[in-house]
Formats: sequence, C-alpha cells, structure tokens
Amino acid sequence: MLESLQSWLREHNISEVECLIPDMTGNARGKIMPAGKFAAEEGMRLPESLFVQTVTGEWPDDQSMVDPTEQDMILQPDPHTVRLVPWADEPTAQIIHDCYDQQGNAIDISPRAVLRKVLALYEARRWCPVVAPELEFFLVKKNTDPDYPLEPPIGRSGRQESARQSFSIDAVNEFDPLLNDIYDYCEMQEIEVDTLVHESGAAQMEINFAHGDPLSLSDQVFLFKRTVREAAIRHGIYATFMAKPMEREPGSSMHIHQSITDAKGDNLFSTESNEYTPAFLGFIAGLQTYLPAAMPFFAPNVNSYRRIARYESAPINTHWGYDNRTVGLRVPMCTPASMRLENRVAGADANPYLAIAASLACGYLGMVNDTRPTQALQVSGYDLPYGLPRGLEESLRHLTECEPLKGILGERFVRAYTAVKEKEYETFLRVISSWEREYLLLNV
Repeated sequence: MLESLQSWLREHNISEVECLIPDMTGNARGKIMPAGKFAAEEGMRLPESLFVQTVTGEWPDDQSMVDPTEQDMILQPDPHTVRLVPWADEPTAQIIHDCYDQQGNAIDISPRAVLRKVLALYEARRWCPVVAPELEFFLVKKNTDPDYPLEPPIGRSGRQESARQSFSIDAVNEFDPLLNDIYDYCEMQEIEVDTLVHESGAAQMEINFAHGDPLSLSDQVFLFKRTVREAAIRHGIYATFMAKPMEREPGSSMHIHQSITDAKGDNLFSTESNEYTPAFLGFIAGLQTYLPAAMPFFAPNVNSYRRIARYESAPINTHWGYDNRTVGLRVPMCTPASMRLENRVAGADANPYLAIAASLACGYLGMVNDTRPTQALQVSGYDLPYGLPRGLEESLRHLTECEPLKGILGERFVRAYTAVKEKEYETFLRVISSWEREYLLLNV
C-alpha cells in the first residue's frame, strides 16, 4: 500500500476503513475493516458479479458477460479519494477503490473504469474535459410503508410547505440545522459544494459543485448522495434522489456543465471574441445525435421517465439554445474563458460516473466526426415534439443498436448494464400499482 495513504491513516488515528466501490446504480458496495488489517492487506478482493446485481438485489437472466465461477476482482485504493467519515462514532476513513483482474487489467464493467476509458480518449488528443454538476434532491417525511405517497417534511416552523417556493431563502431556512450539517460534512470530506438554492418543488433543494476534473467530480457526487441521506436520517427525515418522487411536484435533475480545454488551458469552445468554435458545435451535435442512445445512463430507472414529460421543468428533446432552459442542451451566458454546454437531460438518480462518461462520449463523437448541430432554438422546447425515449425499454433498445457509443463505452459493459436494467424493468412489471386497482378493478 502507498506510504502516503498509510501516513494519512496514522495521522488521523483511523480505527476503521470503509472500502468503497460504486456499483451500476451508483451506490456504495465494499467492505469495512479495522485500519490495521487494511494497512496489511495486499489487494482486497470482491466478486466481479457485484456489478450485475440489480437495485432490487436480483441477478439478470443473462449473466454471460461475467465468469460463471464468480471470480474475484483485486481492489486497489485510490489514495486521492481518502476522506474521513464525518458521522462515524470512531475515527473512520472511506476510500474509493478501482477494480482489476488477476493480470492487472481494469475491470471494464466498473463504472469508474468506464469513465476512465472515456477520459483516456480526450487525453490522447491532449484535450482536458471540465465538468460542474448541479444536483437536485427532495427532503421528505420518513416513509416506512412504500404503499403511501411521499410527503414534505415538517420544517422549523412546524409546518409543511404548501406552495412552490422557488429560490426562497426562508424556505431553505426551515431546514437550516440539517443543511448546516450537510455543509459541515462536505467540508470535512473536501466535497467542493458551491451554491445552495431552494428549487420549485416542496422541500426540493439544489446544490452546485465547483467545476473540475470529471473523475474527481463523479467521486464527489457519489459521496455527496451518501452524505445527504445520512445527514437527513440523523434529523429524522429522508433525502431522496429519485427523479420523480412525488406526483404533483417537479422532478429532480443532475445538470452537467461541460467544457474542454487544450494543452495550454485555453477553452476549445470559444474564440476570444466569444464566438462558438467548430469544436463546440461538434460537441453539441454529438450530444444531439447520441442522446437517445445514451438515455439509459441519464434516465436509468423506470421512475426516471416520469420526469421526462412536457412542462415538467425537464427537457423532452435534443434541441439546444443560448440561455434557453426549455431545451436539453443549454449554452449559459458566459465569458469566452468559461464557455460551456449544460446537459439538462440527466436525472438526479443517474450514476454520476456513467452519466458524465456518456455525456463526454457523445460530445467526443461529435467533435472527432466534425458533426454539425441544428440551428439554436429560440422558442420553448416544451412546445415541440418529443425527441427522447419515453421509457426504459425504448432507451435500452436505442443503446443496444448504437455501435459508436458501444465502441467507446465497451461492448461487455453495455451488455452487462443492459442486462441489469432489463431485469429491473421485468421486476417492475410484476408490480400491480394503486392506479390499476383504482381505475381498472371495477371498470374493465
């Protein structure tokens, strides 16, 4: 193990270590062990099959993309990811690990490895992607019975929100004790959160992250979700990153701001006179072309598509425009140095590694193929026809038919991811909903 990592553990008097791996959903898998055993461990092991476990704990019918003997992966800690666990009773560290086979090759169905693969394409051209996610989430009253709808929690005033409070400071202050803990926890973990705003939903918040390296930002979003859920539980409520948790409230997104710099650090998307470059137009066009096929990474669950609906504050097509929040691809008002594209399609439920990898992969294909976008849209995108898949089954079909995107992300990874999502979809279809009992029981 790296001496710097051992020194860090000794310096912080760490007694336990949480060894984390982001799974396909974006949740933390791994092991917890005493710090002394961790320091002596030479390559911790876990079965590769954990990457094909569904969110319901099941396994795909087709598992041919993994070895039937359930061989172990060798886990190596990334020393750049070591952080304290702020809520632990004893000094505890958390470290994100990368996964390798016995020959030292990266496990190509690991979400972190998929992002690394996409970033290597940029590095080969001496391009440097920069991203800044914006993540929305709801605070909700504790709900231990899934048959009951979610409700907003009680704030400091003793009341629930009854009207939409977009950008309200007072509505944010209702949950100051919780939000203060979240900020404190983030500071202890070096999660670089920036602005906090109240979004349009009841007890819906948005956190903006400082821009930076895509892998580092994916790690931060991965840890941030865990942090917010833990902090909320400690205050007697839940935090959810479901894309559409409540019927009459808007959905939650993960907007991804993206730009590319060259070897000198100059923005490839803009000229000094603030004009769009061919590289920028190619990046936009790539996303327009491949967004439908990449949808399983931006909208990975059956619930995700409840957000992709007309007039629900979420895009329904692949149009782009300048300072236009009704399109899937928005160019914000900015200087030449900060010229960027905002991908507004991804939901808050997306795996950050895979959503950022897919977005950069789409843009990369457009840049290297010198693709041209449509004209920028100057009207509301909500009034135009749907251009994105309306459900998980349709989006998975688009993905499996898209050879360019499969070539970048990896054939085996796409097979594994598709098998997991198909199994989740089949499990969902077995559930009889309250809507069906309400309207079909005595009427058909």
